[in-house]
Amino acid sequence: MVHLFRSLMGGVYWVISQVMLFWHSVWDHVVPGGRVLGTNWTWVLSIVFLVITLRIILFPIFVKQIKSQRAMQAIQPKMKELQQKHKGDRETLQQEVMKLYKEEKVNPLMGCLPMFLQIPVFIGLLHVLRHLRPGLSDHSKTLYGWTSTAFDDAVLARLFNAPIVAKFSSSAKDIVAINANSTTVKIVAAFLVVCMIFTTYMTQRQMIKKTGWNEDPQQRMIQKFMLYGIPFFTLTSGWYFPIGVIIYWVTNNFITLGQQYWVLHKYPPPKNAVKTGPSSSKEGGGIFAAFRAAREAAGGGASGNGRGTTTGRPAGAGKPKTDTRSGSKTGTKAGGPTASAKGAAKNNGAPATPAKALAPKPGAKPINPKKGGAAKRQSG
Repeated sequence: MVHLFRSLMGGVYWVISQVMLFWHSVWDHVVPGGRVLGTNWTWVLSIVFLVITLRIILFPIFVKQIKSQRAMQAIQPKMKELQQKHKGDRETLQQEVMKLYKEEKVNPLMGCLPMFLQIPVFIGLLHVLRHLRPGLSDHSKTLYGWTSTAFDDAVLARLFNAPIVAKFSSSAKDIVAINANSTTVKIVAAFLVVCMIFTTYMTQRQMIKKTGWNEDPQQRMIQKFMLYGIPFFTLTSGWYFPIGVIIYWVTNNFITLGQQYWVLHKYPPPKNAVKTGPSSSKEGGGIFAAFRAAREAAGGGASGNGRGTTTGRPAGAGKPKTDTRSGSKTGTKAGGPTASAKGAAKNNGAPATPAKALAPKPGAKPINPKKGGAAKRQSG
């Protein structure tokens, strides 16, 4: 089993080396020599285009990953129903969940596939760059399809005068062996590690910002680990990665940001995906929607300023005239339905809503209901 694993990884190391050598030869024809600003761009670009080659190959799988995530989000309401229905019966719940996956044609493992496929490439590049060191025999140099000339040239390749095979934690002996300056190596490596942490955080933040925090506590914990845990991992492990590996990681993150931006706009989260977090406190959802619905059910409409309009009078209508003798609205009886309410009842078939009687003006004589009615008829 161990021999089989080594054979498989040996094949991965060979493929990584061949892709790097291919792109190095391409860029060597484009920019012969290619050393500007203390950087051997032919080798740096060979790592960059190694990432691009991999991402082009994995792009269809990446799209399937996003579609799988959208499908998982779309069935979340059904998942919650099953969890409530079979609460306490774990075995039945698992059977029903698998049945739901089959009916909806959802594969939960598809969401992790692109990441798993990139792991061997990352390990392969890490091994190849660690293998690039001075003092090896010709047999060791020609492993994985390298030539002795290309091997020696790659060992001395630099990014801003820092060898791509060096790392922040390189010993003084290793730095001297590749004719490098320890301070330069540490500055370049530290800068790249910061870029690696920032871009790793941004790739996770971009996804969570678009899809929202998951309502399930366990899934939310996974999201928090992806957002904060992985950048912390890059902080602690980045000091031990060769500069070439960090170039690979940062390039991969930038491509991921671009791909996610495109895919998230082309395949947005489903409308029934529950979002939680600060955005749920805005008016239009949650308790505000319930308050608004209760207010409308009680008979109050919603105007532009958020206040209920007087029933039976359209919003924005002028203030009705008031009869100084009775203190009520003109054309209505005190406590009786308004004319507009009667019209609404006649047109819509809905019962008329009584309007609130206006209080008499200070100093006005109290009105006898009988006399008030007679006076009303006379005035009519």
